[in-house]
Amino acid sequence: MNPNNRIRFVPTILAIALALIVPAFAQEAPAPGVDLASPDNETPQLWFVEFAGAPSAAGGTKSAAKAERDAFGEAAKTAGIKYAQRYAFDTLWNGISVSITPGDLGRLSRLPQVANIFPVDTYQLPELPEDNIPQLATAIAMTGANVVQAAGITGAGVRVGIIDTGIDIDHPAFGGSGTNGTTAFPTPRIPYGYDFVGDAYTGPGTTPMPDANPDDVAGHGTHVAGIVGANGLVTGVAPGVTFGAYRVFGNTGSTSADIMIAAMERALADGMQVVNMSIGSSFTWPQYPTATAADRLVNLGVVVVCSIGNSGANGLYSAGSPGLGKDVIGVASFDNTHNALPVFTVSPDAAINGYSAATGAPLPPASGTFPMARANLNGTPLVAGGLTGKVALISRGTFSFYSKALNAKNAGAIAVVIYNNAAGRISATVAGTPAITIPTVTISQAEGLLINSRLTAGPVDLTWTSSVASFASATGNRISSFSSYGLSPDLALKPDLGAPGGNIFSTFPLEKGGYASLSGTSMSSPHVAGIVALYLQAYPGTSALAMNRILQNTAQPKGWWANPAAGLDNVHRQGAGMVAIDRAMIATGGVSPGKLSLGESETGAATRTLTVENNAATATTYALSHVAALSTGANTFTPSFSTSNATATFSSASVTVPAGGRATVDVTITPATAPDKGMYGGYVVLTPQSGGETLRVPYAGFIGDYQSIQVLTPTANGFPWLAQLVGPSYFNRPTGGTYTMMGTDVAYILVHLDHPSRSLKVEIFNATTGAPVHPVFYTAFKEDYLPRNSTATGFYAFAWDGTRQHNNGKGNDNVKVLPNGSYILKMSVLKALGDAANPAHWETWTSSVVTVARP
Repeated sequence: MNPNNRIRFVPTILAIALALIVPAFAQEAPAPGVDLASPDNETPQLWFVEFAGAPSAAGGTKSAAKAERDAFGEAAKTAGIKYAQRYAFDTLWNGISVSITPGDLGRLSRLPQVANIFPVDTYQLPELPEDNIPQLATAIAMTGANVVQAAGITGAGVRVGIIDTGIDIDHPAFGGSGTNGTTAFPTPRIPYGYDFVGDAYTGPGTTPMPDANPDDVAGHGTHVAGIVGANGLVTGVAPGVTFGAYRVFGNTGSTSADIMIAAMERALADGMQVVNMSIGSSFTWPQYPTATAADRLVNLGVVVVCSIGNSGANGLYSAGSPGLGKDVIGVASFDNTHNALPVFTVSPDAAINGYSAATGAPLPPASGTFPMARANLNGTPLVAGGLTGKVALISRGTFSFYSKALNAKNAGAIAVVIYNNAAGRISATVAGTPAITIPTVTISQAEGLLINSRLTAGPVDLTWTSSVASFASATGNRISSFSSYGLSPDLALKPDLGAPGGNIFSTFPLEKGGYASLSGTSMSSPHVAGIVALYLQAYPGTSALAMNRILQNTAQPKGWWANPAAGLDNVHRQGAGMVAIDRAMIATGGVSPGKLSLGESETGAATRTLTVENNAATATTYALSHVAALSTGANTFTPSFSTSNATATFSSASVTVPAGGRATVDVTITPATAPDKGMYGGYVVLTPQSGGETLRVPYAGFIGDYQSIQVLTPTANGFPWLAQLVGPSYFNRPTGGTYTMMGTDVAYILVHLDHPSRSLKVEIFNATTGAPVHPVFYTAFKEDYLPRNSTATGFYAFAWDGTRQHNNGKGNDNVKVLPNGSYILKMSVLKALGDAANPAHWETWTSSVVTVARP
């Protein structure tokens, strides 16, 4: 491997760590500037160090990996490089994770044993919980798992590893005692597991202190495990599974990607057949270490199921690792069909209204009857005392939920009911200062209009109850608003399929009430993990590599979230569609590959060969057809939607597959022609002519020339900048800057990446002559597989410390310090899937003069 190909985000650590020190030398600070602590600053921290040899899962040996690790340690010691090793890996990934001072990081990256360096991503513990209480039973029915359970299949004997916040071992849904702190680990339902962090761990910067019990306090893991296999008040997808609990979060805070890989290796050692990871890092590439490790886990026979991410609001290419792994099942989220909501009734006939309690306000009482009154908040202040002793009915719109609740409270209201101004239900927050001290709830538009009409006719009383009732969800069976979009940066079709994840009621730690409702792809992933367990019980010899294809073949695509009648939702958001285990169980046919990633369309139509198999006792003839899904437009951050004119033709109109045999057919897909730089997709459909399950193969691709996407967009700040860190802010140096290269006084390049980039390099030139600072070795740094910024205004900071790479193969002599003088930095970005030999696939930027003036 070319040594110049070694560094990924190496300079960026300087932007974070050195910012804690006041510069030893500072120039004047002209505008414009951006704050180091700005949410737009997305520069990462902590590092994976990958060695060149293969891990044991990819044909290497543990002894060889140890030898590389030892050699690296000796080389670092000889070079005087100090680092703290966090974790060592040799099974699914070959390398270590380290914490290291910024001054040593660049030298460490150039040691001869180092193949690549990646940032150790941090995963925040999801927010918990929501207030509404939907049904798990209806969610299970959406996937057909209830049908399979009725046939006596429960996932019994299948081992499922949950890499998460742990599992509450006291919970009766997992065979616990039902009393907090009285069940000893291991248990019959949870005989495997390991705590990697301990209660007090809050993320990087704190020391893991594992204990002997992977018990859950935070709640997320217990909720996930309940969806997979709870057996009690709620019933999970596969209530007969055996669990492994791998705790990677403390009670609060975050975890990191290196702990995730350590948990994967432990789950493999414990013999897990299925691993669920409802954790991920958005905007990454399939080459990220957690995705690579997960792929190797699948190759060793473990089915890996992962959430695809909750960054739907951030636009396209937002899916995350490890769900982006080639052989990993990356799962999207659909909203539940029903919500089971607490209710109040209204006179005169005790009409039932389901409500959601607003966050930031007290919960309503479980009893009591009170008069209602309209509160017309159209800008006219309410009369003080005008609502005394009454429950205010208010329509959504114009003003914030908080201002409505505050005005009603100030007018004497004892509670507030806000109804939607459009069809469907809403969730609300009334958090603010001063705090809202009266119960505030939201109801549907239909319920609110009915109460409003009754108030026109005469007095209306509201009665709070302790009851719960089931209500149909207006967004049921549609993709959840938070579910991330693909494609992956290398245009692989992701997500693979979807499952219920919006508004799911499941188990929760006993000390937090025992049950809760959560939403996220964190909830859709365990639905699929449980479904895999059901399938493995029924068909125990199924290959881990085949499982994704099997489930994709019989999944059910759903209509567009905004208007299902307008067409099928984007393939690069729902994958093959809603998983359907009842259909997969009885399907006698299959088709591979399970999905088609067609890449960019500038070369025109794409032809692929499909192999159809038939496990039935008689021959089966399939009619071949095609249906297009909606396309998305070119804007990454704000997707637009349009119909597609993609078409498909076949080498024959039908294909007949002999009993117990296979047959092939070619499909030629002519890509959509608009919108340019958008994404298109659809489904190849195989319909059996004599009954049986219809099979589908999703496809997706990019419209036009993928390398025509601009990566280095300026944003409102006019990036890229040559910048200087002065105190807490970076300042632009458009006319040049002078740097002592001491402390934080180093040269920074601030850049916004509008799209994932395959590679970024910075080269150094003499400012006077324009010549490279060395005939061969004049690279400051080079990075691979860069994610896009998460927002249209985000940026990364790359630091240059006055050195160049000098990869002459002589031990540790791989970095040279440049003398004081004036230099120019040239940044070049290779576009995703770009050809490094094609100048048109690069974007470049040249800095103003960088003057190095060490004291």
